[in-house]
Amino acid sequence: MTRHALFAASLAALALAACTMPKGSSNPWAGYGPNPPLPAPVKTAIPTVGIPKVVGWAPGAAPKAPPGFTVTRYAEGLDHPRWLYVLPNGDVLVAESASEPSAADKSNQGIKGFFQKLLMKKVGSTQASPNRIFLLRDSDGDGVAESRMLFAQGLTRPFGMTLVGSTLYVANDNGVVSFPYAAGQTTVTGTGAKVFDLPGGPINHHWTKNVVASRDGTKLYATVGSNSNVGDNGLENEAGRAAIWEYDIATAKPRIFASGIRNPNGIDFEPTTGVMWTVSNERDEIGNDLPPDFLTSVKDGAFYGWPWSYWGHNVDVRAKPANPEMVAKAVAPDFGLGAHTAALGLVFYTGASFPASYRGGAFIGQHGSWNRQPLNGYQVVFIPFSGGRPQNAPQAFLTGFLDKHDRIQGRPVGVVMDKTGALLVADDVGGIVWRVSSTPAGSRPAN
Repeated sequence: MTRHALFAASLAALALAACTMPKGSSNPWAGYGPNPPLPAPVKTAIPTVGIPKVVGWAPGAAPKAPPGFTVTRYAEGLDHPRWLYVLPNGDVLVAESASEPSAADKSNQGIKGFFQKLLMKKVGSTQASPNRIFLLRDSDGDGVAESRMLFAQGLTRPFGMTLVGSTLYVANDNGVVSFPYAAGQTTVTGTGAKVFDLPGGPINHHWTKNVVASRDGTKLYATVGSNSNVGDNGLENEAGRAAIWEYDIATAKPRIFASGIRNPNGIDFEPTTGVMWTVSNERDEIGNDLPPDFLTSVKDGAFYGWPWSYWGHNVDVRAKPANPEMVAKAVAPDFGLGAHTAALGLVFYTGASFPASYRGGAFIGQHGSWNRQPLNGYQVVFIPFSGGRPQNAPQAFLTGFLDKHDRIQGRPVGVVMDKTGALLVADDVGGIVWRVSSTPAGSRPAN
């Protein structure tokens, strides 16, 4: 059988299997809120799959925002843009990077791994990584970056970026490096000076590493995802992973700040309290609606359950050996974001151009499910906050990444606020950075 025929036969078998698998809730807000219902775990022979097809964006097409907002293409023709960072002068850095399977990852072996790799490739999540950062500049302020300059290259799957004074920090897939930076600079030389290491290869199952600075600029916080779904590669390969690390800049000392968070990515600080919040992807293969991805405040020294439990003290029997002591310590997250929505980006809105109801709330980029029926995520969701706490009124803010036939036009990842208070969204599959701005009174929305 040729490779093409094998691929077609595999897809047909996968589609047939998907038709016979139990479906999840059709309510798009199932699994959201401070105390989402948790159904009983469901075990299947092969992973639940959605088999979405990638079609991309037609010329002139765009995601949909609520009335009163305009969506434009801030930049397009990018190669898997994942993460964004806005410099003080308004320039926007965009990191281009992608997943590359590791032969050392045992969780990607066997029949289950075969189908997982097949699906990840099909939904645009696996490709050669570009390993570079571009600088986008909108000099005339029209909401479109007319300049695109190669800012850094030769990096190792760069993701998070943050500026402290005149030092720019970049998180590669195995640690944080730094570059000297001056306002208006359009390029850096070399691949950066090593600041501190983070757990990396050879497995590096969840490779994306984010880095943010504390509000006073004295510390860095870096995210490290787990090396498997639920300890599949052995707990010895999970040392230092599923965690948020803290690095003290003055003493050059790193430590684990919080642990048991399967795949944290976005980090931001709630504007009224200064408390750190993160979003995380939860584990797979125990049901379409279990467990919810989540948004949570992050407490120093806290343990959030992975791999032994989810949503507090709900034991995951697949994690071996069992660890009742750690389950007893597990802190439940603050707010569910739906199962398998792949929550990645996070930014609190601190601008002034959006209506007052958005101020202080959280925008979250949901990359979207490949292992759920029906599909869920594929949107930027907004969670209002009041008194430093999330309110149970989630809103679909930017949608249309799936077309009416459930085909993928794009997948949102990083979200940031630009210097004008507009929202920028990295769409890795679409190769676009979208800009969402308040529509001026009396004008017609572009989307």
